[in-house]
Amino acid sequence: MYDRNHLASRLRSASLVREAAGFAELAEQPGRPVVTYGALFEAAERCAKALVAAGLQPGDRVAAQVEKSIEAVELYLGSVLAGGVFLPLNTAYTVAEVSYFLGDAEPRVFVCDPTRLEALNGVAAEAGVGAVLTLAADGSGSLTDAVAAQDAGFEAVPREAEDLAAILYTSGTTGRSKGAMLTHANLASNAEVLTQSWRFTAEDVLIHALPIFHTHGLFVATNVTLMSGARLIFRSRFDAEAVLGDMAGATALMGVPTFYTRLLDCPGLGRETTAGMRVFISGSAPLLAETHRQWTECTGHAILERYGMTETGMNTSNPYDGERRAGTVGFPLPGVEIRITDPESGAVLPPSKVGGIEVRGPNVFTGYWRMPEKTAEEMREDGFFITGDVGVVDAEGYIAIVGRSKDLIISGGYNIYPKEIEALIDDLAGVRESAVIGLPHPDFGEGVAAVIVPEGGSRLTEEEVAAALKDDLARFKQPKRIYFETELPRNAMGKVQKNLLRERYKDAFAASEAPAAGARASG
Repeated sequence: MYDRNHLASRLRSASLVREAAGFAELAEQPGRPVVTYGALFEAAERCAKALVAAGLQPGDRVAAQVEKSIEAVELYLGSVLAGGVFLPLNTAYTVAEVSYFLGDAEPRVFVCDPTRLEALNGVAAEAGVGAVLTLAADGSGSLTDAVAAQDAGFEAVPREAEDLAAILYTSGTTGRSKGAMLTHANLASNAEVLTQSWRFTAEDVLIHALPIFHTHGLFVATNVTLMSGARLIFRSRFDAEAVLGDMAGATALMGVPTFYTRLLDCPGLGRETTAGMRVFISGSAPLLAETHRQWTECTGHAILERYGMTETGMNTSNPYDGERRAGTVGFPLPGVEIRITDPESGAVLPPSKVGGIEVRGPNVFTGYWRMPEKTAEEMREDGFFITGDVGVVDAEGYIAIVGRSKDLIISGGYNIYPKEIEALIDDLAGVRESAVIGLPHPDFGEGVAAVIVPEGGSRLTEEEVAAALKDDLARFKQPKRIYFETELPRNAMGKVQKNLLRERYKDAFAASEAPAAGARASG
């Protein structure tokens, strides 16, 4: 029976008309057949039965640290069908990190890769996990065996709209990771809004090359596909040449900025190879305006950039119809409210004023798992969530992200927003990208430093960059240190990890406030 409160029930109801049609083509496994919607949900129901047989009760957590596979999608759906709370974990997490997550979330069931079973069994036992099952990238494992042993058919466990469907842990770059609690209503409403806003239908074929332990790959790409009855070209990981080849039979791509920069390096990319594509969507990290421009010139398509986060799903999007403005994340999605506030007083600021971004809507999470004090710190009494992002709304309503509040540099009492400086550096000839950070300074509290990745073959010096910025930036904003690296450290979703850069260069101003005469040149 269709239950509008239940995420999995809504997803299945939306795709019932496509039951015999293809859900996913396993692009890198030609020997395996196309997975139909009917087969997907039949396996998910068997998985739900297997989880219940393993001791899962409504509200229990199901933690999964597994490689990307259709069986992993079935595990997600089966967990929610059984009334469980799905907890996907980054496959790069170490044993020590997994130990923290298991101890904090106390899942009833933990699913891991068979090759890691021996290393993780001990920490699972210490956390009191009731059952440990395995699932490999090729779909084999003890979970698959348990699923195969179940009879077909399972009636979704009744859930209320505000019951938890998932917990996603934040990256923890400013402290220990926090578990964002997401409800059935959070995930279902966001999928419905995105399906409508981005015009997804059963005629679409989405290239899915994102990881599925993250909001983008699981709750955006997968849920939108299910909600619209579309089809996936399902890749285990991103490969630029393979994805370029997929475009001949696809209509949409969801990616991070790195996808687009790497595709731009492919000789075959052009208007002819992208002629059948309907939309290119980017998120999870800022898209450089230059990348946006290059993509449009090369393909004739304007990338649609949007803005979301672990705690809220998607908040804003550039318009499907209308100008997709480079350097902005568009407008609030239907039902979502955005306001810009003074970080100190919380007062709402007028357009064109830079401040903290706050969001309210059916997409906003209910709080942090077992952290009521942290939830209270970041949730206003009127329901607005303090995102920690800094932004501005222009006169036409387009929202631009200036940076993270934790990345704000306060030097000599002046507030400095890194993105302003990064934009100028990125426009310099010979610069591929940059990251501007604040480092401890004996006189100013923090000093501005820039880390630059040059274009291949370019040789830049600190003096050249400093001279180029001199007339465009107030003296207090000008970098006092400039470093060159071959690449910037990023997390799995392509976000620059400025915390690692701050740690790497933390002693830059220990000796002197004068510019470093010996700073490295590029090349």
